[in-house]
Amino acid sequence: MKNIFRYTFFVVILLIAVWNTNAQSFNALPWSMNTAYFNYLMRDVHAQYKDRSEHLNASFASEESMLAYRDECISKYKSILGDFPEKGDLNPQILGSAKYDGFRVEKIIYQSLPDRFVTANFYIPEGDGPFPATLMVCGHGLRGKIPGPASAILFAKNGIAVLVVDPVGQGERIQFIDENSQSKTRGATTGHTLQNMGANLIGSSVAAYEFWDNHRGIDFLMSRKDVDPNRLGAYGSSGGGTQTSYLMGLDDRLKVASVCSYFSSRERTLEMQGPSDGCQHVPYEGREQLEVADFVLMMAPKPVLIMSGKYDFVDYWGALQAFEELEKTYTALGAPEKVKMFSIEGGHGMPQEKREALVTWFKQWLLDDATPVKEKELVSVAESDLQCTETGQVNSSIKENTSIPDYHLELANSMKQQRKDFVNGRSQTVKKKVKELLGIEIPDEEVVVQPTGTIEKRNYNLQKFTLVRDGQMPVPCVLLIPETVNKELPLTIYLNDSGKSRILGDETELDGIVNSGQMVLFADLRGFGELADPPSFNNTKYWNWEYRNAMISMHIGRPIMGQRVIDIFSILDFVENDQQLKGKKVKVVANGKYGPAVVHAAYLDKRIQNAEISRSVKSFVEFLENPMQRDVYTNVLYGVLKYYDLPDLVKLSGSGRVRFVD
Repeated sequence: MKNIFRYTFFVVILLIAVWNTNAQSFNALPWSMNTAYFNYLMRDVHAQYKDRSEHLNASFASEESMLAYRDECISKYKSILGDFPEKGDLNPQILGSAKYDGFRVEKIIYQSLPDRFVTANFYIPEGDGPFPATLMVCGHGLRGKIPGPASAILFAKNGIAVLVVDPVGQGERIQFIDENSQSKTRGATTGHTLQNMGANLIGSSVAAYEFWDNHRGIDFLMSRKDVDPNRLGAYGSSGGGTQTSYLMGLDDRLKVASVCSYFSSRERTLEMQGPSDGCQHVPYEGREQLEVADFVLMMAPKPVLIMSGKYDFVDYWGALQAFEELEKTYTALGAPEKVKMFSIEGGHGMPQEKREALVTWFKQWLLDDATPVKEKELVSVAESDLQCTETGQVNSSIKENTSIPDYHLELANSMKQQRKDFVNGRSQTVKKKVKELLGIEIPDEEVVVQPTGTIEKRNYNLQKFTLVRDGQMPVPCVLLIPETVNKELPLTIYLNDSGKSRILGDETELDGIVNSGQMVLFADLRGFGELADPPSFNNTKYWNWEYRNAMISMHIGRPIMGQRVIDIFSILDFVENDQQLKGKKVKVVANGKYGPAVVHAAYLDKRIQNAEISRSVKSFVEFLENPMQRDVYTNVLYGVLKYYDLPDLVKLSGSGRVRFVD
């Protein structure tokens, strides 16, 4: 039995080796580096943040220039965050109250929007108040505000009330639940990322939803008679630190804030670790040159405490570099004492020493008391005193509640007439918007052809080459030329999302092509085939095979789909100028994740006579109808459903030019 196993294992390894050797023989790049595309994108990240750094450093020169920089950051942030709805009635409900030694806890539900219910706990000190109060936003964790956070209890015991809010997708607000009200995803980060894909398509983000819920949480505090509306703060750790950063610069009512286990250099984090989950990114931050420190300094010169762990997975060196910028900002504004960094010989989260430093900081600025706080004991709060809904989930307990996926679909459907009116408008206006959403301009740089080899077969030849265009990724191509060419047939550009080598290595597939006499150009657009990002760099929890490159592309303002459209233009330019190909009609055959890029390219470039697409999404709305699917970010355009859907472009391309063949 052991020998049979060894033999089988040897055969499998041999077959894999043979396949890999065969696949490699169809590679057309003159070099090999599996992180090439990522490195290419990071050049844009570095260039954008270099410009930002120069601008910031110049702003340290005076209080006036520093304030102008701060206000410019706020303006940029608002421009990418999207529109917010009008405020309605919070309709707050107090569902119960439990008394503990030195404080009491209330179970709260309020509506941040009609039919969007937010669950929260309010920790209130003993006495009558009015008390200073702070909002606590939870870090990533499916249970959200449960169990009761030790920091909230320590605050309440020291005279500061705390409202602890369940973020969307966490606690009692999980969006993907089964019949038993249990989460369908492995954690909050997966849920956030799936929700964010849908939010981006309609022009928003989970970060914006969290901001709004938290902003309305401040409204709730303002409405309480036992809260002093002039002494309010906000804090959070990890994902809660993200939310705090996104909140503090846009809510003027906050007087003090703290960011724990999140603050670092975005540029450095993207390069070292890649993007985080969906709620931690607003599209186009890099394009607008907004660093993590910029979101925090939007609050300057109000008091801010940064808390870090020297062994946190949140990069500590990046935190030190970013904090140096904050120090210079506050110095330029004449308030160096109002910013502080507290570091511990520890890792992620908020252990006792951080909690003590946090409450001490807030007492200093909200109670004018700088006496160091000591946590004498840990107090636990019964879960029954914290859970606000009967089932533990608003989606299954409150029939009026609209889930985030349902909200996305309803909003997209409500935009149908808006999309219809847009695509029926002036053609130049439509094309301009399409290119804007793709993040592209039609390139005019010359395409240079680099031959990289020839493979001679019995009845056909394969010519390998790379298309090089300044400022773009190279496009590796293989041109199949049958021994007998049917000159009446168009040139077919074949885009296979498993990579061109999968087709070129299939003799059965090629026999039909060769026998038909057609010339076929096989290509790998950026991110596919030879240029695919290694799976090890794309965490499976994000449900996307190229998550880091897709997110970085959105970050820099160049969605990955738009970049692939440019690659198709490069191929068309090559065909138009190549001696053996020019004058031939062009047909594109594409499948899978290539589909939406081909639809856009065919709409924008009439040199594509027709396109046949299989196994592909046919409408962006499909992503909203089935939000729990993989690899959506590959084809997300920010706000596209405000303007058009894929069927609109198919129709605008002309009768029969673009067909879905399945």
